[in-house]
Amino acid sequence: MRGFRAIAAASAALILGAGLPAHAKDDLVIGVSQFPGNFNPLINAMVAKTYIHGMTRRPITYYDADWKLVCGLCTELPSIERGTARYETTAEGKPGIAVTYTLRSDYSWGDGKPITTKDVVFTWEVGKNKKSGAGNFELFSRITSIDVKDDRTFTLHVNKRTCDYDGINDFELVPEHLERKNFTEPAEYVNRSAYETDTTNPGLWFGPYRVAQVVTGSHVVLEQNPLWKGKKPYFKRIIVRAIENTGALTANLLSGSIDYIAGELGLTLDQALAFEKQHGKRFDIAYKPSLTYEHIDLNLDNPILADPRVRRALLLAVDRKTITEKLFEGHQPVADGSIHPLDTVFHKGLPKYPYDPARAKSLLEEAGWTEMRDGIRHNAKGERLQIDLMTTAGNKSRELVQQAMQSQWRKLGIDIRIRNEPARVFFGETVTKRKFKGMALFAWMSSPENIPRTTLHSTMIPTEANNWSGQNYTGYDNPKMDKLIDELEVLCEPKQHMQLWHDLQTLYSTDLPALPLFFRANPYIIPHWLKGIRPTGHQYSSTLTVEDWRVEK
Repeated sequence: MRGFRAIAAASAALILGAGLPAHAKDDLVIGVSQFPGNFNPLINAMVAKTYIHGMTRRPITYYDADWKLVCGLCTELPSIERGTARYETTAEGKPGIAVTYTLRSDYSWGDGKPITTKDVVFTWEVGKNKKSGAGNFELFSRITSIDVKDDRTFTLHVNKRTCDYDGINDFELVPEHLERKNFTEPAEYVNRSAYETDTTNPGLWFGPYRVAQVVTGSHVVLEQNPLWKGKKPYFKRIIVRAIENTGALTANLLSGSIDYIAGELGLTLDQALAFEKQHGKRFDIAYKPSLTYEHIDLNLDNPILADPRVRRALLLAVDRKTITEKLFEGHQPVADGSIHPLDTVFHKGLPKYPYDPARAKSLLEEAGWTEMRDGIRHNAKGERLQIDLMTTAGNKSRELVQQAMQSQWRKLGIDIRIRNEPARVFFGETVTKRKFKGMALFAWMSSPENIPRTTLHSTMIPTEANNWSGQNYTGYDNPKMDKLIDELEVLCEPKQHMQLWHDLQTLYSTDLPALPLFFRANPYIIPHWLKGIRPTGHQYSSTLTVEDWRVEK
């Protein structure tokens, strides 16, 4: 049930950017490298949106900075032992489970309306409708019914007895009293949602802050939510500024135009390392190893990439170890698969692809790419071995990685055409609707032990028919992978469960629906006066504890 979530100035300005401000700050200006593609919590996973939502919302359940599943909007996690979860049989005679949650009484929407089970039921109606565009519609579709006890307590009847039954992290509530009228035509909900048409409506938000202003492509202004009953946040306003050229983020930090660069989607690691050498004494700098998986999604509908021999050759032809050593000083380990070695389910014995251009050449020739013309391979039909490679424009680190790979692939006769786009277009349209014709370079952020249903199961391939729901952007369709994912969710005996994880990772690294590159380390460059930020290392942002952020000498 846990899904994925989509990184020279005057001396006086240096003092403003790094030292304690001369007076207590009311505003905090944060620089990020992406602007959200949209603001609806159910549609399109994107780190920039998740970052803002951490300050303006709370999930029902999520992972905290200690990698523990906790309640956000609920009072306690359901438990078989306590009787708030119980096994049952579905109408089809299959094993199911009923899980009961109670919403906290101290939360309300920003317009004063209580958050109730009406919102829960409505969110379920939206999420399970394939036309709504919900990113993790499978989570909602496996819920067969909801029993409402009262305004705060509800029971979900789920058609699978999953090992992670106590978490519903992607069940992100939307306000029934505002969104019901916008959902009369589900296929139009993506555009008609108040999150897009009336983003500053207080009734959409219920965190320590609410969205007060949106300037598309530029910035989002957050102001304190007067109805927030938790710990009062220190800053009266937080301004999140999108500066998609990551090189410009540094200049803005040093000039004092921004106070802090978000570690989750700010400076690239190579830039942070260079910055530390020049200005490290003026900031608190940390490199947080994370479950962020930098990779290349492959459009498997492309005839060239549909051949697994070509996919393996592409990976063997890239010297990822040298790239990470030269660009990132070894802080970003090479990824052999999608699961980080820090994760408890990591399989050490999965297939690996060390740099081996000779083997890559042999695989390409075996796949029929034998004839060289002007340095580029062609097949017997005279077709050119040419592939598009896209990523987020302005991200210096990714562009350097692109160029390094393009050069290495060229040596084997592979013509790579780089076609980059602004992040809001790349994520909001191109990737989500599978419009990339070849390869798409980006990162997934996941939670610990996250079962990759939304990205690898065949039922999660976005199509026009399901209004582009799901996150299997490669179009990967393998019954063996589907079976492994299905079994991983319900077979919980530790030894058997771990073997399934190992089998899944082996199959992934054999099939290569995506090319693994690195596991990111997120650089946090924090002014000495800004305290309370706790990097998490996974998809749930440090902003979920924004009320602890403060100015301090």
